[in-house]
Amino acid sequence: MKSAPAVLDPRIKRTRQLLHRAFTELLSEKSFEEITVHDIAERSTVNRATFYDHFPDKFALLEDIISDSFQAMLDARMAGSIGTCPESVKQLICAVCDFFADLASRCQKHQRQFGPVAESKIKSLLRDFLLIGLHQTIPGASNTELELRAIMASWAICGAALEWSHAKTASLEAFADSVFSLVSTTLQLDYAT
Repeated sequence: MKSAPAVLDPRIKRTRQLLHRAFTELLSEKSFEEITVHDIAERSTVNRATFYDHFPDKFALLEDIISDSFQAMLDARMAGSIGTCPESVKQLICAVCDFFADLASRCQKHQRQFGPVAESKIKSLLRDFLLIGLHQTIPGASNTELELRAIMASWAICGAALEWSHAKTASLEAFADSVFSLVSTTLQLDYAT
């Protein structure tokens, strides 16, 4: 989730789409543990060497799929904005909730396997996203302080979103407002703005 994403060569995009699709199809037939790189390469009509040109293993492929899925939800919510203005952070919280709710509904039989991988990847993506905004809004702070703020907020948002995706005790908007009011201090944001 960088501010200016690199444009991928169309052949690389096509190969990754084939690998994503093959992996997703295989997951409907087998457990994650049973799927091999050979299976993915065979299903995608890509040779194993090409698979390894793109990903070191099936875990990296899974993380890439998670990242793409989250990025699509984030793009839909954020409309291209980057930063830590209050409305952006609320939309970020909603995107994380959307992601975990979607993951829970689509991957029920793989939830125990993918949950920790997804949570770790989303925390990392959130941290990176928030760090970009923090560098813009708190210019005098040290990198160490900004990283700590981004880590704390990303873990809080991710943990709260996971809980919401299971219980859904409040509307998404009300929940996002509540989480925002708690993380705004960490991010040094004024709730009233």
